[in-house]
Amino acid sequence: MDIFSLEARYIHSCKRHGVPPNSAVLSYFFEAKLQNSCQENSCIVILLNQLKDADLLPLIDVFMAIDSSDIDAVDVLNESPCNLNEELLISLLRAINLKLRVVDLQDMPLKEDFLWDLCHYGLACKVLNLRSSHIRKLNMAGKFMRLQTLNLDFCTSITSLHQDCFSCMPNLMQVSMCETRVADLWTTTAALSKLPSLVELRFQNCLCCKDTGPCPASFGKKENTALDTLGSATGFTPKLSLDSIGVGPIQASRDDELYSNLFAAANTFNIKEVYGGMDKLTFASEAKTSNCLQRIGLLVLSSSVLPDNDNETKLRNENYNSHHPSTICFEKHYREYLIASLPHLEVLDNLSIGDMDREMAKIVFSEYFERAPYNRPHKEKVVSILQNREIGAAGAYWLNFSKAKRQCLRRKSPSFFARSLSATKLVSVGWPLLHPLSSSFSQIHKEGNKTLRPRQFEYHPSDSRLMAFGTLDGEVVVINHENGKVVGYVPSTGAMNSILGLCWLKMHPSKLLAGSDNGCLKLFDINHMPPKVSDLNYATGVVCFDDFEPLTSVHINATDDQFLASGYSKDVALYDINTRRRIQLFTNMHREPINVAKFAHHSPFLFATSSFDRDIKLWDLRQKPEQPCYIASSSRGNVMVCFSPDDQYLLVSAVDNEVKQLLADDGRVHMNFEIASTGSAHNYTRSYYINGRDYIISGSCDENVVHVCCAQTGRRLRDVYLEDIESGNSLFVQSLRGDPYRPFQMSVLAASKRPSSKCEIIKVNLLTCNYSANECSSSEQHIRSSCGLGG
Repeated sequence: MDIFSLEARYIHSCKRHGVPPNSAVLSYFFEAKLQNSCQENSCIVILLNQLKDADLLPLIDVFMAIDSSDIDAVDVLNESPCNLNEELLISLLRAINLKLRVVDLQDMPLKEDFLWDLCHYGLACKVLNLRSSHIRKLNMAGKFMRLQTLNLDFCTSITSLHQDCFSCMPNLMQVSMCETRVADLWTTTAALSKLPSLVELRFQNCLCCKDTGPCPASFGKKENTALDTLGSATGFTPKLSLDSIGVGPIQASRDDELYSNLFAAANTFNIKEVYGGMDKLTFASEAKTSNCLQRIGLLVLSSSVLPDNDNETKLRNENYNSHHPSTICFEKHYREYLIASLPHLEVLDNLSIGDMDREMAKIVFSEYFERAPYNRPHKEKVVSILQNREIGAAGAYWLNFSKAKRQCLRRKSPSFFARSLSATKLVSVGWPLLHPLSSSFSQIHKEGNKTLRPRQFEYHPSDSRLMAFGTLDGEVVVINHENGKVVGYVPSTGAMNSILGLCWLKMHPSKLLAGSDNGCLKLFDINHMPPKVSDLNYATGVVCFDDFEPLTSVHINATDDQFLASGYSKDVALYDINTRRRIQLFTNMHREPINVAKFAHHSPFLFATSSFDRDIKLWDLRQKPEQPCYIASSSRGNVMVCFSPDDQYLLVSAVDNEVKQLLADDGRVHMNFEIASTGSAHNYTRSYYINGRDYIISGSCDENVVHVCCAQTGRRLRDVYLEDIESGNSLFVQSLRGDPYRPFQMSVLAASKRPSSKCEIIKVNLLTCNYSANECSSSEQHIRSSCGLGG
């Protein structure tokens, strides 16, 4: 059958199915016939909005019978909203098969079943334009072997990419995801790095550009001298003509020789020092500087999109107008991160990537991010690390090393090799394992089938298996978080409301202090806590203390003989555990309520307090706390303070991601972690140490992300985004703790927004991947859920 018989074939198929021929379909075939007669490549363009369901079956018959020489290509487009039978539509696309060139479904209200079928089985097209509000976690695990261009613009429900999202797209070169809600730099980059042919990427677009290629106007003007432009943007006054250093005005072309000269000029005149001071500039001047430096090619600052209310800072370049940014674009230094992580990328957000862009991206990346834990420069082999660890006792291996290396290895502490092993495991993990503990809660059957709602939790000080948590209903639960078994349970007796304070005794680790928001304080012995609600003889030997109302925090000192209670007041109470009495009330320690009072880990006398009055104060019980040892202030109200495990530092968390590390000796700022703020006065932030005092973890109640940062450099190792596995909805950080026994593991107390207000304790393992290949293909239902469809 040749192309001249397509019309006859279609008419015959229509008769067989009992439907009248569609004149629009006849015109498709007629146009293809004209192209063929003029010896042009024949392409059939099918407009779905011109079809009805009855037209699809005859078309399927025609394309299933087409010979490879009949036509060159078929484009399936949709120009206006329409509703077609999606089973027939997917059958038509598969019948066209290798002739399929462009599939544009952006204006179709696609349903979940169609999307799942498309993502799971794939298509043979070269260009796919897709728009849907049903795709939440993108997982295009099907075979898209011929796909070269993928456009997902305005898929506003996409929040993340599955780890196998692009596993079968070897020829994908262009990806556009404008105005999606993708936010995680780490998992997004890990997924995109699996595309060997990717050269063009877009998360925001220039208004004049319809595709992912470089904007022709972005470098269309000649520029003035470098430092003249720099001075006009920042107020700096140094003057220097590029002619004086052998570099003329910058033309639209971007050749390597010009870039080499510019980079040499930047080094000669110490432009990096100017760049280093940019952190002190306002957003407006930073954006202006970025515009100038991007145009002249000397330097690239953060090209993140700034909030809409700052119109001046939104313009990155007078020839580049950014539109429809995805959530990831609001991440500081996101452009530099992507350029440094995707070395084969040539165009990002319609801006070409030159040699200078890559050099400066490396500089920015090394300053603000860690590619591997402990800033390891490259991935090490586990066998090599283990061999080096044991080398001191193995003579044969020892002799193979030089004297200098043997001395170096002798100096390595056991923690060095433990850190190296952790770095090796973490460096390749993009999607950490998130394991909710809610399955353990089902063992406790409450009236009316109510579930436990955790409000506070603490790891056991000496048993790595145990964790205690208190609930919003006043219950105290001890669980084995490794096997999910409930070890002890004490129901609310009516006297206790929400449990806001929990603290284990260190020298008597079977005992647990709990405090509720109504001021009730009790000391439990887990050896006398039954594991079931039905047991009536519960919690014998409970010790009660004088109330402290209203309470938010309790903490026991290093010798287990005293504890502090603080709350929504300006006072702190000191209790004696042995006599069961409150021995002192320190009044007016702050000008506003005290959120947390924390003892040092090693001194039983030193403690720190944090308050909404923006002050952090260090106190010494031996001085009868009337005056603090020192006062350190934040720019916002303080939510949290804690000592590092060695008591060398204080970690301070103020409202809306203001996180600092202070020297415990005198309160000087040692590290400012510069986590981006949201602008919310109710975004309460909490931070704790992990891996000893090597890293900190930080999360806020209005955000679904936990930041992991190096405590010594402030560089971000990665972010972890939280979502409910069942619904896919975001979960927001209420509290968090680093696992004291396992490197790069933590637990997060997270809650969903109303109306469900679901509370969940989620264990996070940064050393283990969330899904294995076997899990992803085990069943259709699992694939549907991991595609993120529905809900």
